[in-house]
Amino acid sequence: MKLNPPFRAEHIGSLLRPRELKDAFGARIRGKLPEPEYREVLERSIVDAIRLQEDAGLQSITDGEFRRVAWSTGFVSALDGLDARESIFEFRDATGNSQRWDTCFAVGRLSRPRAITLEEFEFVRRNTSCTPKVTMPAPSFLHFFRLGECADPKIYPKLDQFWSDLTQIYRDELADLARAGATFVQFDEVPQAMLCDENVRAKVRDHGEDPERLLGLYIDAVNRILDKRPPGMTIGMHLCRGNLRGRWMAAGGYEAIADRLFNDLKVDGFFLEYDSPRAGDFSPLRLMPKEKFVRLGLISSKTPALEAKDAVKRRIDEAAKFVPLENLGISPQCGFASTVGGNPLSIEDEKAKLRLVVEVAHDVWGMR
Repeated sequence: MKLNPPFRAEHIGSLLRPRELKDAFGARIRGKLPEPEYREVLERSIVDAIRLQEDAGLQSITDGEFRRVAWSTGFVSALDGLDARESIFEFRDATGNSQRWDTCFAVGRLSRPRAITLEEFEFVRRNTSCTPKVTMPAPSFLHFFRLGECADPKIYPKLDQFWSDLTQIYRDELADLARAGATFVQFDEVPQAMLCDENVRAKVRDHGEDPERLLGLYIDAVNRILDKRPPGMTIGMHLCRGNLRGRWMAAGGYEAIADRLFNDLKVDGFFLEYDSPRAGDFSPLRLMPKEKFVRLGLISSKTPALEAKDAVKRRIDEAAKFVPLENLGISPQCGFASTVGGNPLSIEDEKAKLRLVVEVAHDVWGMR
């Protein structure tokens, strides 16, 4: 298979913010730091994050998502027509504690007044000779967490127009990125991964929805966007069951969604969470088309414990029983900081994990 981009080692997107940036962010929110001074700290921190990735040996580079309050909000908050409402799903941790959170709700017609991720891309491109990777939430994010109550019925009496508006927003965003020279985009998909969990599927049914219909709806939304995909742009999809300061929203292997997800979705490849038993085994990968790449998310971004290299290699060998080794690569299972606060590990832990990703890729495939 001809890999495009030809990287075996990846990271998902978000990185831990340095203390200086966190402090500047808080001061700005409190009105204690003028915007120009905040941007100076922000952009210096992003350059440092780019160097961190380069020093680890990575070839695809993000801005660490430092411009965003959270992984999804940089995109969502840039749209007109949205307000906040409580999600019907919760985060939880290994002790059984749960956490409520707010998601988006359409109070007006959705529109995109300006390019959203373009500034992120252009800044990274100016500051690296490697390949910039642009990340954005998949369109399902704007629907799933409130299901049929994702929009004011006076604005969208039928959700067909909601999806039509949303599709055009994504098409326009990809077109602007392509004109600027972007070649690598990653959709971050949580709802489809959550549909691996039978408890989540039961909750979906309790709210009057059919999990299989939703899976088809979300696949179709991405495919409609990609029907107008700019030529020469690689689109990957990252699957995650939730990532908030080490917490998650779902568990369950990919079997429930694998056939339709892998075969019907018109992306070029997948970044699959595989760092814990919550993600199940590798057997669903037998359904992966031969022309699609797979990045195994074997390194946890949720805990500071560094995985043993030999154990990671053994897991790659297990996965290679279902997908040809030449189609595989490695990454962390998710970003390190889906919000400004970040996950419970240090920047030194993060560096060690990124170096491990690159070292394993070199050992297994002879390249990064």
